[in-house]
Amino acid sequence: MRIGELARRTGATARALRHYEQAGLISSLRAANGYRVYDESAVVRVSNIRYLLGAGLTLEDVAAFAACLDGDMPATAPSPRGLAIARERLAVLDARIAAQTEARERLAAVLASHAVGSG
Repeated sequence: MRIGELARRTGATARALRHYEQAGLISSLRAANGYRVYDESAVVRVSNIRYLLGAGLTLEDVAAFAACLDGDMPATAPSPRGLAIARERLAVLDARIAAQTEARERLAAVLASHAVGSG
């Protein structure tokens, strides 16, 4: 199937699919006209990539799961390495949320102090 059909069937954009391919997560053959041609198994693989990205992992994180991207990832128990990656990513996200919350509180305090005197 061509990239447009794979995009349609998986909900990914053609740009995202090219990015996944550049990252080595999916592969294609080239037709005589230069178009990318994907195997039917790419549908499951892309769906799993999107599942992991949707869970907050990065493409680099997803690469660690390359060996199991062709199976039913949502129904499969993660490996110890997969759990470690998820815990590391969760810690990064928690730190980012804490930093953004602090910044928001500082900005809200600045706005509140200016709102009192501007009535």
